[in-house]
Amino acid sequence: MALSEHEQRLLDQLEQQLHADDPKFAHSMASSTRRSMSTRRLVIGSLVTIAGILVLLAGIGSQLIVVGVAGFIVMGAGVYFATTKAKTVETGHTAGLPSKPASAGRSGFMSSLEDKWEERKRDQP
Repeated sequence: MALSEHEQRLLDQLEQQLHADDPKFAHSMASSTRRSMSTRRLVIGSLVTIAGILVLLAGIGSQLIVVGVAGFIVMGAGVYFATTKAKTVETGHTAGLPSKPASAGRSGFMSSLEDKWEERKRDQP
């Protein structure tokens, strides 16, 4: 379902406001192929997980608790490796931007909410 022109303009305004208010969060939420899950990590993690399951079963079969626990740890590490994203070096456009204080770039919505909250706190005895 396509957005109307008005809805698209509102969405663009919200996106620009998000980038102005919190560029770090906006950058982390942006869809990027560099940060997507890697097939290589998924395959290696799956193989490590299978190896961990085999070690766990070997520990159960031989009734050695230490081997079973080691297999479980290897299995968990494989799942973790397969499901996490690789860390990438920041080469984007935000690297050279000067950092500004948290309160300096606040605009409309968040600032009005904070003002209302402060006013409410002042009104209480």
